[in-house]
Amino acid sequence: MNAGGYTTSSFDYELPDELIARYPVDVRDSSRLLVLDRATDTLTHRRFADIIDYVEPGDVLVLNETRVIPARLLGRRASGAPAEVLLLQPVAGDDTTWSALVRPGARLRPGTRVTIADDFTVEVLDVLPDGARVVRLLTGPSVREALERHGHMPLPPYIGRPDEPGDRERYQTVYARAEGSVAAPTAGLHFTPHLLTALEASGVRLVRLVLHVGAGTFRPVDVEDPAEHPMHAERYEVSEEAAGAINAARAAGGRVWAVGTTVTRTLESVADETGCIRAGSGETKLFIRPGYIFRVVDRLITNFHLPRSTLLMLVAAFGGYERVMHAYRVAVAERYRFYSYGDAMAIL
Repeated sequence: MNAGGYTTSSFDYELPDELIARYPVDVRDSSRLLVLDRATDTLTHRRFADIIDYVEPGDVLVLNETRVIPARLLGRRASGAPAEVLLLQPVAGDDTTWSALVRPGARLRPGTRVTIADDFTVEVLDVLPDGARVVRLLTGPSVREALERHGHMPLPPYIGRPDEPGDRERYQTVYARAEGSVAAPTAGLHFTPHLLTALEASGVRLVRLVLHVGAGTFRPVDVEDPAEHPMHAERYEVSEEAAGAINAARAAGGRVWAVGTTVTRTLESVADETGCIRAGSGETKLFIRPGYIFRVVDRLITNFHLPRSTLLMLVAAFGGYERVMHAYRVAVAERYRFYSYGDAMAIL
C-alpha cells in the first residue's frame, strides 16, 4: 500500500463544470491567488501580483522556460474521414519522426497517411506498446514552419473548445524559450514581464530550467493504489548556472520557490540526499505523492489540478493532504477558476 494509506479515490473532489476556466483572465497577474500557510494552517485570498509580498530577497524563483509547440494536427485520411495527430516528442533527435497519439486509433495503422495540408502529410510508421504511434512528417517547408502554419495549440480536453488565435500567446509563459512541450507549465502563465522585473529588483534571483511537459501529465490515475500507476517520462535540462544559483541561495539561507509541479519534479529529480542540485539533462519518471520527503523545494506556486491526478497528489505531498484537500473545497466554495487557464495557489 502507498505511503499514508491514500488511495486514488482519496484525491477526488466535486467541481462544478462552470468553474473550469475556458479562457484566461485579461491580465495575467490579475488572477486570484489562494495562499496556504503550512506553519499557521491559514488560507488567505489575494491576487497573483501579490506574490511579491511573499518571495523575499535572497530567495530563488525557479521557472520552467519550455515552450509549447502547435503539436495538434487535424487532417483527413484517404477516405476523407477526419483524423487527429498529437505529436509528443521527436524520436532519436530527428525532427521528421515523432511519437504521437492519434484518433481514431483503430483506423490509423502503420502505412496510413493523414493529409494535414497540400504540402503536409503525416505517415504512421509503427504502433508502440502503449498504443502511441511513431509517425513521419512529410512536408515541403521545414517541420517547424509546417507546424507553425498548420498546427494547433494542444489545449487540454477539459477546456472544451477549439484553440483560437489568442491561445498562441496565452497558452505560453512570457519567458517560454525552449520548444518541446505539448502542455503549458501552467503555474507560470500568471507572470508578467513587469512582475518578474519587480521581483528581481526586490532581490529575488530568477533561475530558469527546462522540463518538456508531455501529454501524460493529464492522464488520470486509473488504479486505486497510486503506486501501481505507470508514471510518464518527461525530458529535463538543468544548466550549471541554474544549479549553481540554487545551491548558492540555499547555502546563504534563501528559500527555493518552484513555479509549478514541473519545476518541482525536475529539482527533486536532480537533487542529492542533502538537497544539492546537480546540473544535467535526462528524463524523469519521479512520482511525488504523500509520504515523499522533499529535499530542495521550500515553496510551491501552482494551479488547481484535476481530481485523481498525479499533479494533485504532488501538491498534497507538499502541502499536506488534509490541508490541500480543505483548500480545494474552499476554492470551490469561493468560486475560484480551475485548471490550466484558472487561478493559482501558493503553498508557504
